[in-house]
Amino acid sequence: MSTDGERTSRVRLHGGKDNSLIPQSPNGGRKGFLPQNIFKMTTPNKTPPGADPKQLERTGTVREIGSQAVWSLSSCKPGFGVDQLRDDNLETYWQSDGSQPHLVNIQFRRKTTVKTLCIYADYKSDESYTPSKISVRVGNNFHNLQEIRQLELVEPSGWIHVPLTDNHKKPTRTFMIQIAVLANHQNGRDTHMRQIKIYTPVEESSIGKFPRCTTIDFMMYRSIR
Repeated sequence: MSTDGERTSRVRLHGGKDNSLIPQSPNGGRKGFLPQNIFKMTTPNKTPPGADPKQLERTGTVREIGSQAVWSLSSCKPGFGVDQLRDDNLETYWQSDGSQPHLVNIQFRRKTTVKTLCIYADYKSDESYTPSKISVRVGNNFHNLQEIRQLELVEPSGWIHVPLTDNHKKPTRTFMIQIAVLANHQNGRDTHMRQIKIYTPVEESSIGKFPRCTTIDFMMYRSIR
């Protein structure tokens, strides 16, 4: 029985279950209760895509050095290996073929300065093969790798830029980079990565500083052939 002008009715909460009687105020709201949308669950924001790495190259401040390294994988499906990671084609990809974590090992012949790592992932195409947690490690060899970045990704579709810098934004010097896929979306077992690029800062000339060549016409003639 209602009292003090209140009326009592059955309120169906999210999930469809008919719950016990909940008092409501005369204007239809629930007396003493927060708004109904308090029961709604929120979802994490999707990982926003970064800029195309070619835009970084056009600034003249960095250059891609992946070709100077030796690449290896913890596993791969035949025809879906290192060549597909490095072919500049967003339609191809590396596909692992083993247990997690899935590893990409990038080893330089000498200690190298690295500033940015760029990874292309496409949740729309790869779904459960898309990485959701990635660890980036650096070191001299397999025996002394240390994690410098860990990423949590939510349905990424585009380039992911990973800074390889310290707290003072100073680039890292290393012999080796390891990218470890620790988990995939929807608890997928194997993973897809479509492209990986590594960038080093361009050193200033010891003779003098010159304006950077950033237009396409200048870029065509910036090096001696």
